[in-house]
Amino acid sequence: MGAGVPPVGAVRGRGKVPEELSARVPAELRGPGLGRDAVRLLVSRGTRVAHRTFRELPELLRAGDLLVVNTSPTLAAAVDGRAGDARVVVHFSTRGDDGRWAVELREPDGHGTTRARAPAPAGTEVALPGGGRLVLEEPLAARGERLWWARAAGADVREVLWEHGRPIRYSYTRRDQPLSAYQTVFALASPDGSGSAEMPSAGRPFTARLVAELVTRGVLFAPVVLHTGVSSAEAHEPPYPERFAVPAASARLITAVRAAGGRVIAVGTTAVRAVESAVGPDGEVRAAGGWTELVVTPARGVRVVDGLLTGLHEPEASHLLMLEAVAGRAAVDRAYEEALRGLYLWHEFGDVHLLLP
Repeated sequence: MGAGVPPVGAVRGRGKVPEELSARVPAELRGPGLGRDAVRLLVSRGTRVAHRTFRELPELLRAGDLLVVNTSPTLAAAVDGRAGDARVVVHFSTRGDDGRWAVELREPDGHGTTRARAPAPAGTEVALPGGGRLVLEEPLAARGERLWWARAAGADVREVLWEHGRPIRYSYTRRDQPLSAYQTVFALASPDGSGSAEMPSAGRPFTARLVAELVTRGVLFAPVVLHTGVSSAEAHEPPYPERFAVPAASARLITAVRAAGGRVIAVGTTAVRAVESAVGPDGEVRAAGGWTELVVTPARGVRVVDGLLTGLHEPEASHLLMLEAVAGRAAVDRAYEEALRGLYLWHEFGDVHLLLP
């Protein structure tokens, strides 16, 4: 194992990802002639691990396989504001059915917005650029006071995001990037302006050329939507309720592929959450939408998904339980040992991991 790189235990709940393994800029900015697909691909089949590049993905799939992709666009969800005399950054997480937004208040520190702000009391007002304001009303569910339901006054939040927002970033990235750097090739604009607070990053390495090659080889695609809320570098609690939609056409395609013996491979943990939320008591996937509170764990298991393409997750991330549900604890531990030994890069601009049956 490389010098200074901790054992896998350090990434399975007893430490942090080494700073040198953080992807600080998008792949296409790391050298001339590079594209989004210039990342490494760790391939797990049980406890067997192979080291490939993402551009080799078409060689690892076969005709009749189905990739389930999340088409949620990424929002410019970080907005500067003021709470009294203090500067704050508002992370807009999720738009509720009643027009309120789930938000998180954070403090600017010059290195992204990684410094969590002390909980504010109900009734706190935050002035937004353009003259609008937010009023914090109540904590989101019973999950503590990191996220609050807030109501906007004098402003349409979607317009505020469009005119004044920027993508959420954390201190492991070197600098702000344009919103286009956080959109995947699958992203589709939502009619109501909804989207993800943070990028569904497993889809980021795909390019139009790579998608075309996969289609030519007989690989199928099923679009779903799951609008992701905020995460953070400090808190790795289970995901909050999120809005999702599995269209009827995608549900039928998933059913057909399963019947024909093809493999259903989710591109990202968000796609897993969406599809598994649409599974009925009989094990069949049907058109579904709304809010999902599903947390996929080894105890719950997966009912439809055979494989998963995902990034490398941090020590306390609940996503690791989803990986174990798909592939088993031994496979995940073995893969992360190899990722550390091979100096793979973490986070949304980093390398990716393909778990196959």
